[in-house]
Amino acid sequence: MSDELQRIMAIDDPYRLLREVTTRLADAQQEVTELARLRRRVVQDLHAQGLSYAQIAEKAGLSRGRIHQIRHTGPAPEGAFLGRGSVVVATPLRRDDERGRTVVAMDDVSSGKRLEDLARAYGLEVASEHVSVGGEIDLNRDGLVVVCGPRMSQEMWDTYAQDPVLSWERAEDGPWTVVDRRTGTVYRSGQDSEPARPYDVGYLGRLPRPDGNGSLLAIAGIHTQGSLGVVHLLANDLNTLWGQVGDRQFSTLVGVEYDPETSEPQSAELLCPLYRHDEEATEAAG
Repeated sequence: MSDELQRIMAIDDPYRLLREVTTRLADAQQEVTELARLRRRVVQDLHAQGLSYAQIAEKAGLSRGRIHQIRHTGPAPEGAFLGRGSVVVATPLRRDDERGRTVVAMDDVSSGKRLEDLARAYGLEVASEHVSVGGEIDLNRDGLVVVCGPRMSQEMWDTYAQDPVLSWERAEDGPWTVVDRRTGTVYRSGQDSEPARPYDVGYLGRLPRPDGNGSLLAIAGIHTQGSLGVVHLLANDLNTLWGQVGDRQFSTLVGVEYDPETSEPQSAELLCPLYRHDEEATEAAG
């Protein structure tokens, strides 16, 4: 019996005991989920290296049937792309000056809800919140997924500025763009082009937290349709993304064709490589 369990069992106050047991059960369930995810990932990695299930079983001291079961059951490893244990999905509040009230854009609502559903599908606990109208949000937390561009939050502006490759910049004619500093390519939304077309550009990156003790997942579109397109890509290709960058810091851009009537993504594809920031730092140092 662990020391923690003995401590909880020794609590006399029944209400405090109830709170402690409930909290501990929630923490234990998250831990079990992440251990199962890690176990499945190890088996998948070893099998991908060419080992048979029988060989893995022999070396691990488990039965072949147990190894095969681990490989095909439990939470998928790629869920860790979004976070471990639990995630918080944050979307921005906006000011409606005409009506004098605070609102949430429908596309942001859709992006947030789909991210929450995706995280739950991978066995993660999910909470939601908003970036305030003034742009304030505490970024120094684990498991944070923020759907918010740099224009709406100084905290997010400073975070995007840490990207060594992709830069948010205003074009000379006014619209916002994203510039790939490695290639010099300037990406702009179809809404801001002549003639206008239903096309947008979304940003996806894992960027450092302000306190330097971890990272957060950042999603933004030049317009809201770009964010929806990024979420569409995550829902359909998370395994590939995880396989290329894991939980390391990176950034990339997504081109999104969407229905002009509903803003629903029709297609979403990468416009540039998945830039791993550790590799960019190594090249810069070299």
